[in-house]
Amino acid sequence: MEGVAFLGWTGSILAGWAHRPDGLSKSMSSFGFAELMALELIRLEISSRMGSNQAGRAHFGRMGSVLKPKKTEITEKLRVEINRVVNRYIDQGIAELVPGVLFIDEVHMLDIECFTYLNRALESSLSPIVIFATNRGVCTIRGTDVVSPHGIPVDLLDRMLILRTMPYSLEEIVQIMSIRAEVESIDIDDEALAALGEIGIRTSLRYAVQMLTPSRILAETNGQNSIGLADVEEVDDLFFDAKASAAILVQSEGYLT
Repeated sequence: MEGVAFLGWTGSILAGWAHRPDGLSKSMSSFGFAELMALELIRLEISSRMGSNQAGRAHFGRMGSVLKPKKTEITEKLRVEINRVVNRYIDQGIAELVPGVLFIDEVHMLDIECFTYLNRALESSLSPIVIFATNRGVCTIRGTDVVSPHGIPVDLLDRMLILRTMPYSLEEIVQIMSIRAEVESIDIDDEALAALGEIGIRTSLRYAVQMLTPSRILAETNGQNSIGLADVEEVDDLFFDAKASAAILVQSEGYLT
């Protein structure tokens, strides 16, 4: 099935090298914001214990007061403190911003509240590049009666680059199935692999991949060491894909017979 992917070119995440006077050096690209805060607290605590940073002790106490005991939720005050630390690192040249990536699949499943939050979050200088993926056309935005392309608010669509994705070819499906079988240590004949490729064209790649396990079980039940063409055909007769099931429901007025 064809789909589209969206690229929202916004913001970055902290990365680069940090060289500190107290001797702590670490590649910032390996830290999230929570780790950055913990590293900052450690640095300030060391300075405080050495008695060489009065301001550090005061700042440590202020940040420590933000942390709630026995509470894992990140509060708004904590977010502000983290952003303040990050921005100071950038201003001092200790670190720099490089683009991070956030991937959201099936974006049409988000509701209007989620899109509102994303619109606000993307305004931040610390936000990553956001990639949305969906296979929907024109549909209703969840939580509203508004119909919009891909189920995404138009004001958010205006900020994106839209890329069209194409269905897999038969050769690509066969290659993917072969790799998946190798990863799962499943032996499969070339004829069976070709049959799964044809099924993937008729239905979907996801359904064809799901057929590997029942085909393997059937082959083992029949005393075979590898999946053969007959095993794939039998499994294909036993199960329905989404399109076939929907067609049966339409013909039988909503009931499987």
